[in-house]
Amino acid sequence: MPIPSSAAEEAVAAELATVRPALGPPYAAALGVARAAVLTRLWRALAFEPLPWVVGREATPAGLALLLAGGRRLEGPTPDPYATRPYVDELLLDGGSHDRAGRLVRALGVPHGEEFAAELDASTASLALSRAGQPPAGDDHGDHAARATWEWEQRVVDGHPYHPNCRSRPGFSVAEQLAYAPEHRPVVELGLVSVRAEECLVTGDWPARLRDGGRILVPVHPWQAAHVLKHERVRPGFAAHPLMALRTLAPAEGGPHVKTALSARLTSSVRDISVYSIETAAAVSAFAQGLAERLDGRLHITRTLGAATAHSPDLAAVLREPPEAYADAAAGERVLPVAALGCYPPARSAAWRARFARLALSVCLRVLELGVALEAHGQNLLVVLSPDGEPLRLVYRDLADIRISPARLRAHGLAVPPLSGRLVTDDVTVLRRKLFGSLLTGALGATAGSAAAFAEALAVAAALPATADTGALLTERLPTKALTLMRLSPGVPGDQWAELPNPLIGG
Repeated sequence: MPIPSSAAEEAVAAELATVRPALGPPYAAALGVARAAVLTRLWRALAFEPLPWVVGREATPAGLALLLAGGRRLEGPTPDPYATRPYVDELLLDGGSHDRAGRLVRALGVPHGEEFAAELDASTASLALSRAGQPPAGDDHGDHAARATWEWEQRVVDGHPYHPNCRSRPGFSVAEQLAYAPEHRPVVELGLVSVRAEECLVTGDWPARLRDGGRILVPVHPWQAAHVLKHERVRPGFAAHPLMALRTLAPAEGGPHVKTALSARLTSSVRDISVYSIETAAAVSAFAQGLAERLDGRLHITRTLGAATAHSPDLAAVLREPPEAYADAAAGERVLPVAALGCYPPARSAAWRARFARLALSVCLRVLELGVALEAHGQNLLVVLSPDGEPLRLVYRDLADIRISPARLRAHGLAVPPLSGRLVTDDVTVLRRKLFGSLLTGALGATAGSAAAFAEALAVAAALPATADTGALLTERLPTKALTLMRLSPGVPGDQWAELPNPLIGG
């Protein structure tokens, strides 16, 4: 007998019947794989994160058993820390079968579990909605060589490859997801809020088209305008294509990408724009440009052209150079975000992944050695491809959460930028976690899609120049954000971490 849908799944189905009836049947058909996809992500977290109520782990003939506080037992298949395909259909809690992530968390009865379970239900329903809205195979998936970068971004359907909240969008109705989420391929009409210049903090070069006499015109997302800026008068702005980040958009007429404030919790974090990010934007951008020049053309960093805030994280925007600026379209080059490589046929080859890993590791480890840890996950890191699909060089965007080491910069005779605050640290653990947790256990692991394939790609690290950071990569377990622990620890600020098996050392 089929298990009833969750309340979140039923709510999405009911709203679809009103706003997009044609999506009802494909949504219902997509629920099964969406449930398995979220359960697979949750099993990865339970198997590897330092959750306080998991007191032991032991191998079983069928896979793995977690020994829980209070004597309970949770069993599942052998976990693959780098798998991106849904491979977990059920988990056994004290012998009872659970095939829904939200129901399992409720049954576990852990602190803050009810809130997390609701997010898991919403993530499952939203993921099914995302999959339901895709064109049939062959309808929109041909001629992979002729896509704009924003089109490639919109093909990333399943969200974060490892987070159980991969598609959780609390506060978004079904109609709003269809209207604003990139995987549904909408055109979004951004608004403009007029603020007196003396009431704004502006860094960089704010363009004339976004000024009106003595006032600054701040681009705002329509969701933000409707739900957060209710008292503001919003002018008509311009049409744009939403990118993977949802709140960052590519104007339909071309030009700089626009990062908007969007005060909603997407996946894990509330996505506003801090005043600190605006204050530091120009200095960080100039510093990063200078650093990239030392990489012999193998790395380009999109410049922050201008940033503005009405001294509020809820009303701010950043204008950023588009990644396409670093690909020679006339020569047939194109640039893809790493998260979209799963949609790119050549990336399915082990040899191609090894060549890409060699490029990404050599560049990002060199940048770390010089003194900067990039947050090089699949959304921030892009690769420029030759006409025949060879990875040529990297493009990095969004400097808001890098880490800068003054000690390392000085050791290489480099000027230290005039910055303070969270971007600046000499803590080696923090620096390596920032890069390794995004590039290794994030971008490269997800591109490989399994531990076995990741081991093949990562083997190129043995030929990299010997540094302390490379040594850590070759000999230690790999850090990853403990995303589920973080969602279950609302009173603990900042990132929390887990360690994953390193395929280079077999554990």
